[in-house]
Amino acid sequence: MTHEITAGFLPLLDSALLVAAKEKGFAEEHSVALKLVRERSWATIRDRLAVRHFDVAHILAPMPIACNLGLTAPAPQMVVPMALGLGGNAVTVSPELWSEMVDHGATADLDARSSGLALRQAIVGRKGDKVRLGVVHPYSGHNYELRYWLAASGIDPENDVEIVILPPPDMADALTAGTIDGYCAGEPWNTLGVLRSDAHLATVKAAIWKSSPEKVLGVNGRWADNHPEALAALLRALYQASLWCSNPANHEELAALLATTTYVGRPAENLLPALTGRLSIGGGQIQTVQDFFVPNAKAATFPWRSHALWFYTQMVRWGHIEHTPGHQQIAADTYRPDLYRSALKTLGVALPSANSKVEGGLATETPVGSTGTLTLGPDGFFDGSLFDPDRVDAYIESQTIR
Repeated sequence: MTHEITAGFLPLLDSALLVAAKEKGFAEEHSVALKLVRERSWATIRDRLAVRHFDVAHILAPMPIACNLGLTAPAPQMVVPMALGLGGNAVTVSPELWSEMVDHGATADLDARSSGLALRQAIVGRKGDKVRLGVVHPYSGHNYELRYWLAASGIDPENDVEIVILPPPDMADALTAGTIDGYCAGEPWNTLGVLRSDAHLATVKAAIWKSSPEKVLGVNGRWADNHPEALAALLRALYQASLWCSNPANHEELAALLATTTYVGRPAENLLPALTGRLSIGGGQIQTVQDFFVPNAKAATFPWRSHALWFYTQMVRWGHIEHTPGHQQIAADTYRPDLYRSALKTLGVALPSANSKVEGGLATETPVGSTGTLTLGPDGFFDGSLFDPDRVDAYIESQTIR
């Protein structure tokens, strides 16, 4: 039996697992006829999931949680049975703002702490002329990780800067036009900002929150309930695609696949840096970033409930939702490691032994107990804080704006 599945995606590097699953035959191998439909905005992805134009989608990691909490409409009930990799974002700033940051100690090492402190001093020096920063959606990892970085650097995201919403493909053009001073986005839009707008990378997601999720497989909940075999087959295909994407020998071919107008539609040479971790950071400099985008290693596709709960705490922190036990449970239940485990058990995949973990608990790469050989970490936040998913109340109480 062939399972016909329609998936929406945005033209971003981290759609790679879906693209490889279709183009390299992994979907077909698992009897999945996978149709990929390119969209321009995350709101359209959400809407088309709600009206069943899409069965599944490449989607922002916090968005299914927001949908299930009723924060965005139309709001399909969604499940997240798989992540689509770790990392992949960066914070890019205009040449003018970068120059101001350099005057206050910023360096080209992409260190989140020193860049954040330099940005704070640059903002003070502007004497009321607010820095405007772009993110791709209110309920995005970009927004929450940017806000976390700003707040931990002594910058109030609500008052010291202005955060605006733009589709990813518009970021570099908005920077060139002077509409924004910087942005947090996925690849290739940071690379294109450097190449087209003479921008500079200030820091990367892998420095702000190591081993953190960016995009996930969002699934219409009703479709998942009615098509368990099709969903399981897709998860197996995507996992095999993640293995293929993670092999350095395949990076040039993957960049060429993504470069076509069907998918990302940008030159392969603009996509390859993020796959290799050798990024153009501005000023003609190249920086190697470990774990910039991780398609498979370190349980990169596992839907950790601790990831879901951290996003939930940020929704509470920034006034998007009231903290209640019911809301917390909805957030945790959105991510479905049980579906992941069930689908992949026949592949003999090394699986985590738990569904949650303390974020920031691993300072180095660490072998962990699982159903096979698995290494996790390092993980955690640049300011050294820990998030214990068993102590959500205390974590929320400990967070301040600055």
